[in-house]
Amino acid sequence: MPNPDAVGPADIDRFIRDGFLRLDNAFPRELADRARAILWRDVGGAPDDPATWTRPVVRLGHYDQPPFREAANTPALHAAFDALVGEGRWLPRGGLGTFPVRFPSPDDPGDAGWHIDVSFGTESPDFMQWRANIFSRGRALLMLFLFSDVGGDDAPTRIRVGSHHDIARRLAPAGEDGLTLGELAADGFGGSAHRPEALATGPAGTVYLCHPFLVHAAQPHRGTTPRFMAQPPLLPREPLRLEREDGGYSPVERAVRLALSA
Repeated sequence: MPNPDAVGPADIDRFIRDGFLRLDNAFPRELADRARAILWRDVGGAPDDPATWTRPVVRLGHYDQPPFREAANTPALHAAFDALVGEGRWLPRGGLGTFPVRFPSPDDPGDAGWHIDVSFGTESPDFMQWRANIFSRGRALLMLFLFSDVGGDDAPTRIRVGSHHDIARRLAPAGEDGLTLGELAADGFGGSAHRPEALATGPAGTVYLCHPFLVHAAQPHRGTTPRFMAQPPLLPREPLRLEREDGGYSPVERAVRLALSA
């Protein structure tokens, strides 16, 4: 019997075109509930007392307890990783890294600018000097794990649909060295400002699987319930290969090749 949650050809075409795929029911709500209980313990506030929510965003450290590990490694997610990155071309995650927890607030969170998630050169103390290259060194996917229900007012991540094509064209001439985040920002991330926006909304247990070159941004929280989301990378076993003798390109690689052929 076909699996209704499996990633099919239409999903892959959408990922190549738009740069992201929403995977519903990627992990059980029960795991999200257990994980939030751990996060609330560390966040310094109370879920039923808005008076304790004193900052627009709180960044919590690395989390690898069982509910986080289990959420990151469901059969549905592993099948989706195989479909988008290629079987044997990615590394399983031991946890979900850091959580930017966003609270309803009139204050500017200070981190709502458009960007891509750069992945090497991170030894520099200036994050604008961190780098990305056309082979997406150090990152196979950007992932957005929703651990709370996220509606349009709950600080959903903003996505510039199709912007991964602009970034691929911008990075290609720079080769292995790539470009810094500052260099990418200087021309508006490949001129992607014209792209339509989508919002990463959905119930707890939803995961957005995004091309590593996708331009995205945080935003202020205008709702009533704190938003819990992890945004870890899927790590690659090897960099992207844009020339394969056997033609066995992954959808991530196919999207880059399509952009460079335009």
